[in-house]
Amino acid sequence: MSRVRQPPLVTGISPNEGTSWTKVTIRGENLGTGPADLIGLSICGHNCLLTAEWMSASKIVCRVGPAKDDKGEIIVTTKSGGHGTSTVSFKLLKAEKIGILDQSAVWVDEMNYYDMRTDRYKGISPLSLRPSNPLGIDFDKGKVPLKDLEALFPGVSGEFTSENFSATWYLIENHSVTSFDQLRMAASNLKKQATKKNEGSLAYVKGGLSTFFEAQDALAAIHQRLESDGTERVEGSMTQRLENVLNRASDTADTLFQEVLGRKDKADSTRNALNVLQRFKFLFNLPLNIERNIQKGDYDVVINDYEKAKSLFSNTEVSVFKKVYAEVETRIGALRSLLLDKLLETPSTLHDQKRYIRYLSDLHASGDPAWQCISAQHKWILGLMQNCKEEFINYQRVGLGAIALDLEGDPRPSAFSRIRDTAPLNKGGILHTPRHSTWHYETPQQVQFVEKLSDVVIGQLPNFWKLWISYVNGSLFSETGEKSGQVEKSKKNARQRQNDFKKMIEEVTHLLVKLVRGALLPSTLTELELRLYGGWENKTELTGPWLTQVIHTVRIIFEALVALEIPNDLLQVIQDLLLELRHHCLLVTLHHTADDVKRVAEKEDWVVDNEGITSLPAQFEQCMVLMLQSLKEPMETKPGEVNILQLDQDQASELCVDIIKHEGARKLCERIMKAREQVEKLWKDINKVFINCLEQLSTKTDRDINSSHMSVDLASPNLFSGIQEDFCPTLEQRLLIILSNCQYLEKHTFLNLAEHFEKHGFTGTEKITRVTVHAVKELDESLFDAYIERKSDPIVGSLEPGIYAGHFDWRDCSTPTGVRNYLKEALVNIITVHAEVFTVSKDLVPRVLTRIIEGVAEEMSRLMQCVSSFSKNGAIQARLEIDSLRDAVASYLSSESHASFKQALEVLPQLHNGADKKLLEELLNKFKSSMQLQLTCFQPSNVQPVKR
Repeated sequence: MSRVRQPPLVTGISPNEGTSWTKVTIRGENLGTGPADLIGLSICGHNCLLTAEWMSASKIVCRVGPAKDDKGEIIVTTKSGGHGTSTVSFKLLKAEKIGILDQSAVWVDEMNYYDMRTDRYKGISPLSLRPSNPLGIDFDKGKVPLKDLEALFPGVSGEFTSENFSATWYLIENHSVTSFDQLRMAASNLKKQATKKNEGSLAYVKGGLSTFFEAQDALAAIHQRLESDGTERVEGSMTQRLENVLNRASDTADTLFQEVLGRKDKADSTRNALNVLQRFKFLFNLPLNIERNIQKGDYDVVINDYEKAKSLFSNTEVSVFKKVYAEVETRIGALRSLLLDKLLETPSTLHDQKRYIRYLSDLHASGDPAWQCISAQHKWILGLMQNCKEEFINYQRVGLGAIALDLEGDPRPSAFSRIRDTAPLNKGGILHTPRHSTWHYETPQQVQFVEKLSDVVIGQLPNFWKLWISYVNGSLFSETGEKSGQVEKSKKNARQRQNDFKKMIEEVTHLLVKLVRGALLPSTLTELELRLYGGWENKTELTGPWLTQVIHTVRIIFEALVALEIPNDLLQVIQDLLLELRHHCLLVTLHHTADDVKRVAEKEDWVVDNEGITSLPAQFEQCMVLMLQSLKEPMETKPGEVNILQLDQDQASELCVDIIKHEGARKLCERIMKAREQVEKLWKDINKVFINCLEQLSTKTDRDINSSHMSVDLASPNLFSGIQEDFCPTLEQRLLIILSNCQYLEKHTFLNLAEHFEKHGFTGTEKITRVTVHAVKELDESLFDAYIERKSDPIVGSLEPGIYAGHFDWRDCSTPTGVRNYLKEALVNIITVHAEVFTVSKDLVPRVLTRIIEGVAEEMSRLMQCVSSFSKNGAIQARLEIDSLRDAVASYLSSESHASFKQALEVLPQLHNGADKKLLEELLNKFKSSMQLQLTCFQPSNVQPVKR
């Protein structure tokens, strides 16, 4: 079974009131399944099915007919659901009738009206409406959609008044279900109408023939009367009277209708004026709209409206249009001035500058706004840089201290943080310079000034350069500007002003360089330049770390400008400034390092480690390493920079000829080479200062030594546990300690420093290292001779008195019983020296003892050669003592001491008797046995020396 559908239900109508023929939209439920399903629609009791247009099952659009009821329901009837109901109603408003003499604010547009009978809009006068039913039979419209008819009959119409009228369309549309008899009747009606039309004129004349005769008779009578009155006076003639009657009638009519006609004329004028205002309201409202949009900042809207008005009314001949357009031009002129002021206003963003230039270009402003903006920005940047210097100098003069700058957010690590965080060397103490807890924040004003100057240049010059690039490539202009030729004109102007802009960039970079030179390198400026760019009160010279920070800042400026693809020749002055700053930083750092090295001697604590050295070499090495670390950044060679650490004379000459092309290049090159010589001299001075410190330490007397800073680090295993806080070395101990330090410097420290120099890019220091090592060796020899002199002379000098003590005579002596005491005392003294040297450094023992034994052997040889003759017992005694001494110190014999002992033995008579040889051997063994403990120190051993 088919599903029973619900009856239609109307739940809404929009609008819910209106006059006849108002178009309404009906909404509800079950309003039909299609156009064919809709068979009835009434509003307020009037059938509206003819105008109904089915849209969907919930929507129908139609027009309200001339119903009798003022208010009623909306009833929909469908085939599927039957008669429906409504929950809403429609109120029909009565149209007000207007008479010919009634005032009205509206008029009928006769060119577009709605034909109520055919439900169509027509474009003809209502007075010439066509017959409602040309066939004379009832309409019986079928359900053929209009779209299907248009598809079947393209290019024709079912409207019988149309030039493309199609009878087939008309019949299908209006009589698709009409019976054949009815159509035959319609054909008969058409024939009658055609016959009547052909006979219409003649029948009309026949029917009114008597009337024509009567009118003819009346006209003839009037003509006779007029002719009979022709002889009368003109004033009283019938014609005159008729004219007077007609004039009075006309006056009366004028009196009656003058007001009506006046109102009509006024209404026509008003209507025409309203038409003009409505049609050209854009132009009349434009001045006010321009003001409003300017206040809101909608300059794009103003420009678009102006372009439209200009294209329509710029050449108008209508006076009212000319007047209004002149007012528009006045407002646009004021807008041009406003935009130009905003364009030249500083500071401003690059986006705003481009926007205002585009606006002025679209408004066809006179001159070249883009170049005016570039010139204004150039002057403003120069003023900012100069004002920055004046601000710092004024604050410096009034003594208000450092100017607060926004440096806390600077992510760049300073040179101080790198030095501060550097790990100390493993050997020896750490070289520290006491600083205040807030030293990191007490930035010198010159450094703050360079930072501030960097902010100005990096913040403004990139936008300045980008504005010029946009000016060159024509990207400042809109599509309107491109069409009007503004882009080509801009490119042409840019080519002509390229040299002018280059001078602007040069002025900015030169001012930057001279301001930095005035603050940090005043000696590189002339007196006139100092008055312009100097004025700083340099009470103290900046240290190397502060100069490193300045170099870092200037490099950031240079890298930022290089990133903009500014030509290198415009940035050469900044590279030259960087080169001199790096040289200056190197010299200052070397000077300060020399001062630090001088203070190293004051920190000598005379505490030696197992290798026999104090903290002095380590402190010197650490001082040099800290210097190299602080110079790492300024000496680093960035792209486009010169490696000043590898610059020799030939390279400097090539540099002057090839890459430095601006004025003063040769002077700059000479300054570089002079600085190079100063660097080499300072290297030598630093090493010389340290060597002098070593020499002064070795020659200080006991009362000259300041022991207040001496202490023992109990936590360090490399320090002697037996040293007390009041330990004060003797002169001989100081000599040994300095000798040990010299050996360590020669074998380790200078080699380590050479590696550090090479690691940090310092080349060409081999010569300086050789000179320094040679100077250390000379100092070592001098100190060694001094120590040997102090230790060897007493031992050597005691030999001769000891030999001849008790009036001993080699020619008359008793049988030997052993080694005499003088030789034992000499050996004990040598052992004492051995112990003293061994306590400081075991590496010095062979060197010292060998030298002392050479002196002792030489003295023994001399004494033996001075003896004129030996008895047998004297020869045995002499040979016993020489062999005992030689065998005791055999580990430290040199070729010279061997030769001396040999010469001494050759002087002695030879022992031929076996008993004598046996006696000599027994006595020699007895000596070695009795002195075994003392002679142990002279034996080779791998045992490490104990701590003092």
